[in-house]
Amino acid sequence: MVCAMRWTRCCATSDKRVNPRKVFLYFLLLVLLAGCDGPAAPATPLPAGLHTPTPSVIQDSGTLSRAISENPDIFNPILSTNRAGADVNNVIFPVLVGRNPFTGQDSANNAMAERWEVSADGLTYTFALRPNVTWSDGDPVDAADFKFTYDAMASQQVDSPHKAVLENVAGIVVVDPLTVRVTFKQARCDTLAALRIGWLPSHLYEADFTDIMENLLNSNPSVSAGPFIFQSWAPGENVAMRRNETYWQGAPSVERLFFQIVPDPADRLARLLAGDLDTTSLAADQLTSVQGSPNLTVYGANIDGYDFIALNLANPENPQPGLDAAGNRVAQEPHPILGDLTVRQAIVRAIDYKTIIESIYLNRGYQIASNVLPVAPWAHDATIEPYTYDPIAARKLLEEASWLDSNSDGIREKETESLSLTLLVTEGNKVYEQIADLAQDQLNSVGFDITVTPVSSGVLVERLLGQRYDMAVTGWTGVGADPNDDVFWATQHDRPGSGFNFVSYQNAEVDRLLQQGVTAPGCKPEDRAPIYKQIQRIIHDDLPYIFISGEVTDIGYNNRWAGIQPAGWDFYWNIHQWYNSATQP
Repeated sequence: MVCAMRWTRCCATSDKRVNPRKVFLYFLLLVLLAGCDGPAAPATPLPAGLHTPTPSVIQDSGTLSRAISENPDIFNPILSTNRAGADVNNVIFPVLVGRNPFTGQDSANNAMAERWEVSADGLTYTFALRPNVTWSDGDPVDAADFKFTYDAMASQQVDSPHKAVLENVAGIVVVDPLTVRVTFKQARCDTLAALRIGWLPSHLYEADFTDIMENLLNSNPSVSAGPFIFQSWAPGENVAMRRNETYWQGAPSVERLFFQIVPDPADRLARLLAGDLDTTSLAADQLTSVQGSPNLTVYGANIDGYDFIALNLANPENPQPGLDAAGNRVAQEPHPILGDLTVRQAIVRAIDYKTIIESIYLNRGYQIASNVLPVAPWAHDATIEPYTYDPIAARKLLEEASWLDSNSDGIREKETESLSLTLLVTEGNKVYEQIADLAQDQLNSVGFDITVTPVSSGVLVERLLGQRYDMAVTGWTGVGADPNDDVFWATQHDRPGSGFNFVSYQNAEVDRLLQQGVTAPGCKPEDRAPIYKQIQRIIHDDLPYIFISGEVTDIGYNNRWAGIQPAGWDFYWNIHQWYNSATQP
């Protein structure tokens, strides 16, 4: 799974070797800075087999203008760390394995691998590449480019934030220019997610990778194997592209693609309404502004992300790793308040999810019960009931756990400990700040003493990273179509300073099930589904997270563009087929 907070479960590096701290910082920062638009109600995507017919002869369609919210960081897929960079790189650099835009499953869609075979032991994948694919300068796109790219990521010469995808890669062999063999250390059902990093044009780089970090191509990529070719970048304004006449799926109808850099959501909406933007994401509170517009369509879909309140289960004054150097489980000193399951049960019942979704997400959200989302329908357990708002039950649970308001000041105590907790939230994230304020009011009403503390994204990263916090409002996005999310729950990932299991969750049965699910022989959904449904029930009951809402995306686009086949996993997957209907005969 490659995800982002409103995280990403990718990777990061340090000076010359993998640095888990930077990995965690990068993904956490992505989560915290993203996700202000809010989630939503289920949407029905087009079936995977549906293809919009296009005219037999497409006329030039002029310029397509797409909004991005920030400057791209770099035009190099093995170095890029932000979403805007990824958006631009996706139309330039090829990948080995694609994704079905309607289901999220691994596929040959828009990818270099036409097909692949897997060895009986599940460790070796042999990929047959598409023939006659070239970079825009005429040089072949072949197996050498793939191996060069992944060898570069592994090299000590390259400080790539994606080194973690290599953790399970044992070796890469170029069999011939159109055949590449990848061997993995462990047979895992989520293996192919590691093979979606964009390829570099190896013929333009030094063979020893020494020029990759400072190469001028990082700011001015001269060739493309995607539908568009880079032309120019005006930081803070736009990235200009022109169509690739030699693109292997056919030259796009769109002559020019402009990524307009528009940080302000209100500005993006105004430009969309004025016709200066052709497509942009929309916040929940902007949807009414475009409803009924004859020139605009809005596509909404559930995507692979969710918001939650993280509960630190271990003592934040004494963070300990889940495993010692020998791999033995380390007993955790529990959090003095949140280490008690009864308290967590009270918390989950004291929060009004219906109000959050209606008033904060403006009904562009849906309550979830556990960690596997409906976008992975074969593994999602729809029979698990989400927790409901029941402050009476919350008070009763606290009383049963001997948390009493003995002095009638509204704050419960047990012996010398008061029921006081700090709830961290990223300052400036309006959705998360509103969730924190509402949670504070509702928890305090049943006897908690919650202090909401807005902090910068960097401070929040440090606190979560170090497991030195009580509670925090945050979220994950890009968790992928595979239900394996072991990096969030497995004891081995409870590593203060680097691990994604920053709630210090430990459950031996979940550890066993996670390993069983991701290594199931044959990786058949019918064999794996019961395993992940069992995990969901345990996570639901153990309450390491207070699950708030599933994430939804809303994208508005101008109706003059035809050929669009909206899909929840990739709205722009067939941009090479879009055309301006006004230019067609």
